[in-house]
Amino acid sequence: MSKNAILQVREVVSGYITEIDIIRKVSFDVIESEILSIIGPNGAGKSTMLKTIFRLLKIKSGTITLDGQDITRSNSLDVLRMGISFVPQGRCNFPMMTVKENLEMGAFSRADDDVEKDIAGVIERFPLLHEKRNELAGNLSGGQQQILEMGMALTLNPKIMLLDEPTLGLAPKVVYQIFEEIKKINDSGCTIVMVEQNAKRALAVSDHAIVLELGQKRFEGTGEEIMNSQDVKTLYLGGK
Repeated sequence: MSKNAILQVREVVSGYITEIDIIRKVSFDVIESEILSIIGPNGAGKSTMLKTIFRLLKIKSGTITLDGQDITRSNSLDVLRMGISFVPQGRCNFPMMTVKENLEMGAFSRADDDVEKDIAGVIERFPLLHEKRNELAGNLSGGQQQILEMGMALTLNPKIMLLDEPTLGLAPKVVYQIFEEIKKINDSGCTIVMVEQNAKRALAVSDHAIVLELGQKRFEGTGEEIMNSQDVKTLYLGGK
């Protein structure tokens, strides 16, 4: 176990139905306050891995621990309250509600006295959200909605944020902006675990990375090591 690991995944097997395993005995550590990217070809099990961590899928064997506490049998609401937030692939906001109302919905599981202050803090952190706070979420562009959804996740003051394909379908200029925002979130102390189709850009901002193929971990290292690995370049990054 890594000394500063906030999340440990050990020999995890999971899937959508009993007869078929998608994740096959995968192990890795997530270091506190770092960015870990999970890359690999389509169908490798990347999104399934995030859903497994967030306890949307049953773990058939193996364990997951958060800050030393076993969450293997926990449900999604439990792990949300324990400090893991999840921004799934695709739009997951409420289009007929305002930006501010969406942020309030993001904090639905909180009942403490600081929730309004923290929502206000998220609005102030992102100039876009401040500017658009009274607009309907459905009127925002794709990139703006992605920023809103990350803001919704931040209202929970998470220890770890899981991001599933945060730049999917976005224009190159917007992709750059989203990665800038991800870095800012991480710089504030939030650990990031990210699945991203734009592997090269993801690796460029990642402290560590793992490569999945057919539900198994094929490679692991720093973002730079994975980026410069000839095997990874040949198999997954389109290089030679």
